[in-house]
This record gives sequence, C-alpha cells and structure tokens, in this order.
Amino acid sequence: MTHPTKPTAKTPSTAKREREGPTAQQWEGEGPSPVTSPEWATLHQTLITQGPLAIAVSGGIDSLTLATAAHRLSPGVTMHHAISPAVPPEATARTRAEANRQGWTLDIFDAGEYTHADYLKNPVNRCFFCKTSLYAAIAARTPLPIASGTNTDDLAEYRPGLHAAENHNVRHPFVEAGINKSAIRRLAAALGLGTLADLPASPCLSSRIETGLPIEPPILAMVHQAETLVAASLHPRTVRCRVRRTGFVIELDEPTLKNLSPATAETLTQRLTALGVARKISFAPYRTGSAFLQPTP
Repeated sequence: MTHPTKPTAKTPSTAKREREGPTAQQWEGEGPSPVTSPEWATLHQTLITQGPLAIAVSGGIDSLTLATAAHRLSPGVTMHHAISPAVPPEATARTRAEANRQGWTLDIFDAGEYTHADYLKNPVNRCFFCKTSLYAAIAARTPLPIASGTNTDDLAEYRPGLHAAENHNVRHPFVEAGINKSAIRRLAAALGLGTLADLPASPCLSSRIETGLPIEPPILAMVHQAETLVAASLHPRTVRCRVRRTGFVIELDEPTLKNLSPATAETLTQRLTALGVARKISFAPYRTGSAFLQPTP
C-alpha cells in the first residue's frame, strides 16, 4: 500500500507527471475551467502522481470535490460511502446523485462502528474509533490506496480521526496540495458542482451528542428530525441540535437567533416536544463543536 504523506505537508509532490490531464474543453459545468484555477494546478499534480485512489466520500463538499476531481483524472478511482445512524440521509442522497450524474464507481456499505463499545461510549476521541472502522472497512473492500477530503484548515483542530488515517496509510490530497476549505469551495464551483460549492458544513449526527453521553441511534434520529423541523420553519444558515446533560439545545446562526421571537420559540418548543423531545429545550448561538468537551488539564 502507498505510504501516506504526513498531514502537516503543505506542498504538492514534485514527482514527474505521468500523463497529461484533460483539456479545458473536456470540462463541463458553470464557472471557470478548473485547469485555469490555482487550486486545480496544485491538486492536479498531486492526484496525477498518486494514481487511482479509493476516496472516502462522506457527502460533504470536501470529499465530493475530491471525488469529482479524482474521477476526471483517473478512470480507475472508486468512491466509498458508509451509512449508519450517524450519517444524515441527505448526505447519502447527495453522494448517490453525484455518482449517478458523473458516472462514479460507488460502493455504499455499513462500516460497523456501532458494534464497537468504545465508539458508543462517546469518549473525547470518539472519531478515532469511527474512522478506524471506516478505513478498515474500505481497506477490506479494495486494494487501492485510501484518500480523504481532509484539508489544511482541519489541521488546526483536534482531529483524532487523523490518527486512524495514519494507521491505515490514508492519503490527504488537499493537504498535500496546500488547499484549505475556501479553496475547495472555489474548486467545487470550477468543477461544476453548482450550489454544492456553498454547502454548509454538516458533521455526523454523533457530533451533536455531548462528550460522555452514550451514542444511541434513536437519539440521533431525534436530532435529525429536530434539525429538519427547525430548518423548515426558520430557514437558518446553520442549525445544530445539541444533546447535553442539561437538556436539548437548538443552536442557530446569529442573524436567525436574533430574529427569533419568543412566540416562534415557544411554537418550536411545542412542536419539538410533540416529536418526542423529553428534555428541557433552549435556544443558543451556534458554536462549532460545542458538544465536544475536552478534559481540563
């Protein structure tokens, strides 16, 4: 298996290009040709050097963009999408839709993280156990080197999943090419992914559960139903339903929360209670990863 490049790498490989990429005329979709964008220039060289990969596709914009780029450069690339109670059905639907539209070879499977007690306990390094299950399952299904949509912005955060990636020799083409989240969005637009280029980040549903509280599929289903209800009612830029020891917290982006009237909040509370939310319900500003509790030194 190909040895991974360390996640701290900031520059693409300088190895000689093995074959020429597509011309601008071969690319479809709105926006500038990816061949002329700076993001494409670096990623193109990285992907050409690596050859066919097995792309772990979550259904978010990072992995969808990587899959799109890799597919157009290498006909042997395969996409692998894991389903579980923690994966929003919309993510699976997006992945299926792009696979059908672009002609990907797509493998959908259950990675089996829910059979691991360590994952279900929801420790501070829960993502390590999730990604370990994911990469082990992909490795058992293909001989190709595995690649993820990790980008350089991710390196500034605590990401235990990166340790699992290292254990399984996973490549990170965006990191190797020095590409961050904003560059991925520009590249997605250039590759013709349309409105998906502006797709908000949406981590797995288990990320809504406060560290230390057990991961339970019925609770994750409740979280998804609640977020769907709030999104349909308020049309927020961002909504997260956090399950905490103190209750059920609906986090909203600042403009939406500011415009939330007491009457609307009460109506939503009643509707959420009718869904089966049996905890105290409150509303708060959105904070990235606020359910993740790191131990104090």
